[in-house]
Amino acid sequence: MSLPDLAWQVLYGRFAWAIVAAAAAIGLWAWWQTPSRRTVGTILLLCAGSMALPGAASPAHWLGLAFQWPSALCVALSALTLGARWRAQHTFTAMPTALAAACAGAGALLYLDACGWLAIGLYFAGFGPNAAPMAAVLLAAVCAVGIARHTWRWRAAAVLAALMFYMVFRLPTGNLWDTLLDPFLWGWSVLSLIARWRASRRPVPLPALAAGHPAP
Repeated sequence: MSLPDLAWQVLYGRFAWAIVAAAAAIGLWAWWQTPSRRTVGTILLLCAGSMALPGAASPAHWLGLAFQWPSALCVALSALTLGARWRAQHTFTAMPTALAAACAGAGALLYLDACGWLAIGLYFAGFGPNAAPMAAVLLAAVCAVGIARHTWRWRAAAVLAALMFYMVFRLPTGNLWDTLLDPFLWGWSVLSLIARWRASRRPVPLPALAAGHPAP
């Protein structure tokens, strides 16, 4: 088991929190009004500038103490969201149903394991010298196939980028689970699934009747 250097972790944390915070802020802004390109750029610059402040002056310092670091996958999906907002692709979703279900299910398993209801050492297996790297390579191969077949190309690229951070730099913690999942990403996936479930239960509006045609 090899762990990343602390200096690299701190640098990663500043960058990661800037991207995630900007994506969250722009998502909240979108509830009020559609963000313009200038708004997206301004929020991103403000988040990057504040996270780059030295020591305890940086919000990333306190966020790191409270939550450690965002997963590389959360950062990659947040970057996809920022890119879509920048290009005014407001219907783009970085969290398809299959990915949301996988994240939600994995998070639930990790929680049950941490509480002792499963007690199979799932999280600590992410530090393993053999199984974790092999799982990362297999997932990377699946992502490469998805990219080649244009199946959720950008989402597959995001997962692949996260896996590369783990395989090359061992970031953020040297644990494969921390590369692919964190509480914020888990919450995002659960809320995404709930939103889709609620949308599926809404009645489909009937088309407007043309003049002169009686209602059925």
